[in-house]
Amino acid sequence: MKDYKNILLINFGGIGDEILFLSAISSIKKQYKNSKITLTLEPRSKSIKNLTNDIDEVICLDIKAKGIKKCLNILKFITSVWFKNFDCVISSGKSPFISIILFLTGIKERIGYNSKTDFLLTKKVKLNEKQYAAKMYHDLVKPVVEVEYELPCLKLDNNYKIPDEIKGEYICIHPGVSKMSISKNIFKCPKLSFWIGLIKGLLNKNKKIVLLGTNDDKDLIEKILKDEEIKNNPNFVNFFNKTKNIKEMAYLMKNSACTICVDSAPLHVAVCAKAKIFAIFGPTNELKLVPQGENIKVIKNNISCRPCLWDKRMCNCSESKCLDIDYNLILNEIN
Repeated sequence: MKDYKNILLINFGGIGDEILFLSAISSIKKQYKNSKITLTLEPRSKSIKNLTNDIDEVICLDIKAKGIKKCLNILKFITSVWFKNFDCVISSGKSPFISIILFLTGIKERIGYNSKTDFLLTKKVKLNEKQYAAKMYHDLVKPVVEVEYELPCLKLDNNYKIPDEIKGEYICIHPGVSKMSISKNIFKCPKLSFWIGLIKGLLNKNKKIVLLGTNDDKDLIEKILKDEEIKNNPNFVNFFNKTKNIKEMAYLMKNSACTICVDSAPLHVAVCAKAKIFAIFGPTNELKLVPQGENIKVIKNNISCRPCLWDKRMCNCSESKCLDIDYNLILNEIN
């Protein structure tokens, strides 16, 4: 193995994708303890640096810009990389365009997934999408590390004091998904009636509920809060927009009796925080997005056409029957 001192990693996507990429980063840092790790990502995901000690620097690249702006962003990135003396670049992404970008950086060691342009790479990795995504990303670093895959540990805010209103045993519920996915007609969240029924059912079991969310979840949470029976229950804590960052949310999830959420970034936060989780899945494939473990229970509507998203289609079908999920599947699991 070469002793790389300056390593560039590239992974585009939302914060959930970056959390899934952490296992690969962690293995590189273990193999090359004195190396500098730089991660190139989308601006929306730059907060990932706060969740780990393994990333030394981030470079933001708005790869989703349109037209000439996208070309200029990529050109600016490539020219800036020329002067940073990277020993190696490793990138996720199955587009043939990725290999071209890596080649144009001028970095001698270039590693990526196999594609039509992989002859521009020095090492190519077979893309296996039929596995947990964190393991898929970890395959990228196998040519340069001898460290086995492990679920990463998040850098939590252990000095964070749980507010008095939450203290005791509580259940975290994070009901929302990103607005970006919704804008693309990707729906992974059950109907409002599911959340109303679930929260009332848990309150009737005398469970303390902590409702989490950020601005992306505002519309759904405001609808939940219109229910007077929920809002006025002393065991209901509205913690919408009260966590300052992902680390605080992860800490609350880790210390909860369980966390209930859909396929979204908070799910990946909860997984890495090693929380007990009820993960709600509609059109996406749970086998690719959560690891198997006793602390994770997948809640889904077992209809024959799911999962379909990404494998068979790029947005939801018009019916989305996979999201007609019975909240009693969770209530029956909680005593």
